[in-house]
Amino acid sequence: MKSPRCCMSLNKDGHLKGIVATIGLLVIWEIVGRLDLVAGGALPGFSEILIRLWVDRADYPQHIMATLYGSGLGFVFGNLLGVGAGIIFAMSPVALRLWRGVNIAIFALPPIAIAPILTLTLSGMTPRVVLATLGVYFVTMTATVIGLSQADSRAIDVVRAYGGGNWAVMRLVQLRGAVPSILSGFRVAAPNAVLGAILAEFGGGGRWGLGAYLLGSLGRAEPDRLWGIGLLATLIAGLSYLVFALLSERFLGASRAVTMNTAIPDSQIGAQGPFARIALLAGACALPFGLWWLFIRLLSVPDMIAKTPLGVVNYLFYAPSSANAQGRLWQAVAETLPITFAGMAAGLAVAFVLAISTRLYPRILNALMPVALVTQTMPLVALTPLLVLLLGRGTSLTLWVTISVTFFPAFVTLAQGIALVPKGARDVPRAYGASAWQEMRMVTIPASLPYLFAATRLTVPRALLGVMIAQWLATGRGLGNLLNQSRGYMDYGMIWTVAVLSVILSVVFYQLVVFAERWVLSRLGMQTAE
Repeated sequence: MKSPRCCMSLNKDGHLKGIVATIGLLVIWEIVGRLDLVAGGALPGFSEILIRLWVDRADYPQHIMATLYGSGLGFVFGNLLGVGAGIIFAMSPVALRLWRGVNIAIFALPPIAIAPILTLTLSGMTPRVVLATLGVYFVTMTATVIGLSQADSRAIDVVRAYGGGNWAVMRLVQLRGAVPSILSGFRVAAPNAVLGAILAEFGGGGRWGLGAYLLGSLGRAEPDRLWGIGLLATLIAGLSYLVFALLSERFLGASRAVTMNTAIPDSQIGAQGPFARIALLAGACALPFGLWWLFIRLLSVPDMIAKTPLGVVNYLFYAPSSANAQGRLWQAVAETLPITFAGMAAGLAVAFVLAISTRLYPRILNALMPVALVTQTMPLVALTPLLVLLLGRGTSLTLWVTISVTFFPAFVTLAQGIALVPKGARDVPRAYGASAWQEMRMVTIPASLPYLFAATRLTVPRALLGVMIAQWLATGRGLGNLLNQSRGYMDYGMIWTVAVLSVILSVVFYQLVVFAERWVLSRLGMQTAE
């Protein structure tokens, strides 16, 4: 058994190697940039970016404060809503089923589609706060539900044996055990809030904000300024991630389970009759459309801008131009779906390999985390000129963008699940001579399957969104390009149609993952976390 002093020494050695690796990457970056080895100078040297940041230093304070204000409020509101909704959903499976359509719709709404709509219907900083809140809510809610549902059933039985009710179980067992999972959700949600605010600034106008500054800097042939803006956004998002990563590390040790828990809780939904299940399904399908209609009516948005569900149906099927709209829409879908599946599979594969590698080879995490954070937090619009020059405007660019926006949340979720596998369970096969990989295959991977499915659920909507972002910014194909063209032509009917269709596709894919999760985990005698 290693002494605490030895473990501290190993941790310091790992951090030191991570710092050395980061410095090495910066040196390589400087050499490549100074010699203009990448796309004729599209990647400036690191020192050139720092110099440009100093030259432009007077421009940044108000832009940074505007982005921090929007993302900060969105982070707070999104997490409050996410944790509160997660508690309600964990205590009431009926509420979880009823609101599932709304939850997925919130997460799957493409910010690039709704930013101009929010700008026209809301005032001031509200569109940025709303988009940041939407980017945070689903991740935190999902992490909360997962953490609460994975509570040890034996501890719950003890509380109930002493007369405790549902709230006592929640307060004494579930919430305490869910702290690591909730903090893991905060880690992913923090960069999401920054990105949501920047996308709103980029797509929704406004004078101040890093996104607005970035929009005004595009087309000036100044890659050093674009990279400077991107690095500042990355720094803000990375620091927010680091805060909650440190908190998660602090609380994880005290909350880690010591034994396996494979009991399946009683299914309150399954005990209901077929009529109740059908009514619940109908309510889950109708609720998003009801809230959509209510939002438009409460804000009194003009009919030309805001389309109700019936308005979208009329635009797509009954208007004089419906045949042309259908043709453009289905052509865009055919260009988007294949690359979405490929990007989702690639993103999950990268996340799975990295999550396993962090257990087998912990030092890999120190070397790869800076790169992972950059790909997660660097605004894609800042990287677009470089990516287009490096990869062209085809499939490789779209795949890169899709993997970058999908693998990081999946990786964090998978790494959390692997870290929560009890040490006692892992020691059993090792005592019989199993190798580290054999132990991983026999114990760790099966025990973390709920987190694998949770990562897949997170990846499904993000994969579609990543493809649409790439198509919107660079490739000129698919749903993203159709959305961009519709904004230019002020074709609000098509904007709403693309947004609705992307949500429907995400819901369908999400539900297929849920069905697969139920089947696999029920066969293994494990509980699901919806």
